[in-house]
Amino acid sequence: MPAIGQGAIGIEIRNDDAATRALVEELNDPQTAIRVAAERSLNEGLQGGCQVPIAGYADLGHGVIVLRALVGQPDGSELVQGVISGKPEDAVELGRVLADDLLARGAREILAAVYAGTPG
Repeated sequence: MPAIGQGAIGIEIRNDDAATRALVEELNDPQTAIRVAAERSLNEGLQGGCQVPIAGYADLGHGVIVLRALVGQPDGSELVQGVISGKPEDAVELGRVLADDLLARGAREILAAVYAGTPG
């Protein structure tokens, strides 16, 4: 499973730059935006960063988004995995719910050990 947001291109522009916004808006793929919103919400709920062993992948099809995730010890000795599905318009909430579920099932301890620099 990939890291959160892998394969999506992010373009940052100034809020007040309407001309650039109009140009880059054509590049936006609404389905990718929904998927990335779910993944980023998951990552935010886990308080993940670039060096944290968190993976997440959202898939969208037939009117349903499926979000899969895992948090693991860096050496792979322990993994906490989860999956959630629902309506695409609930993508952000699904990410939050899945993050809470993973934290309650052991991800909190794994992440605390990683941030503290100690083995789990």
